[in-house]
Amino acid sequence: MTDRTLPTLGYTDIPAKHPLTYPGRPITRPTLLTAGELWELTPTTRGDRLGTWTVDTSPGEAPKEDREPLDAILTALGHPPTATRHPLIAVGSNASPAQLHHKLSRPGHPATVPMVPVDVHGIAVGCSAHIARYGYVASAPYTAPGARTPLVISWLDTEQLAAVDATEYPNYRRVLLSGTEYPMVMPSGERLGGAYLYVGERGVLMSPDGTERPLPGGGDQSALLTRLLAGSPRLRELLGPDPGTWVARAGADPAVRKSGTRIFEEEGWALPQPDLLRCPEDEPDAPGAPRDPANLTSPTDPTSTTDPEASAGSAGPKSYGALTSPE
Repeated sequence: MTDRTLPTLGYTDIPAKHPLTYPGRPITRPTLLTAGELWELTPTTRGDRLGTWTVDTSPGEAPKEDREPLDAILTALGHPPTATRHPLIAVGSNASPAQLHHKLSRPGHPATVPMVPVDVHGIAVGCSAHIARYGYVASAPYTAPGARTPLVISWLDTEQLAAVDATEYPNYRRVLLSGTEYPMVMPSGERLGGAYLYVGERGVLMSPDGTERPLPGGGDQSALLTRLLAGSPRLRELLGPDPGTWVARAGADPAVRKSGTRIFEEEGWALPQPDLLRCPEDEPDAPGAPRDPANLTSPTDPTSTTDPEASAGSAGPKSYGALTSPE
């Protein structure tokens, strides 16, 4: 049988462990991440819902007509079906199955997550105006009318969404992006009604040399840090002289990260994104908003739900089933 494990397929870089590899290698085809393996997903009919897509569990062996639907596979593995999951757009390392596996897996409980490349209109990828906990400068979205950006959407269950929230809080706010205002087109042609997105609380970085606004994100981390160091003597004093020193110092000391983030603002590089921060469900106490990791409810909490209709109300974050109804 074909080896579909992450290392064999070339997904070896985990930015949480090796900061200069940020954002890691993203998926480029529809995939089911499960138990550290990647299984190919295939749309069945134009416009079909994600749960009906087929899973190739035996590459090169089973005829296409014998492949099982994604929802059937998820149920057989003991995981929630797609309708009760929450679509989450990744602009940085959450698009990397290696990073997502690292964030969501624990001993005896490997992550199972459908991941699909999706064209998102009106959004582009910049750099968050803060230094992340691992020392790198992470990506963040910004509004870009006319843009059509290939991103990755992961369908997370309620427990997984809370776990990813804990890795993003408090530097990002999870908002609900409207599929009407920001069209999202699946490889099947299905247009999503909406999806969640982490927006940088401090905005995105403008270029230090004034030639680009905003500074592009998602590229080579070493090149990015070198560019930032060249643009600020204060950053060079705090984090220089090179990217390796930057991530070592910043990753080891929260005070250094805080100082570096403050320098971004004082240098005038931070460009706020108020339009994105005002998207629905973005208030700190609103349903679906990120919560302080110390106060996260457990997946067995009676206020949580996996019912798609209930998820559309005040009980919690909206589900794929509630956000996008079949035509």
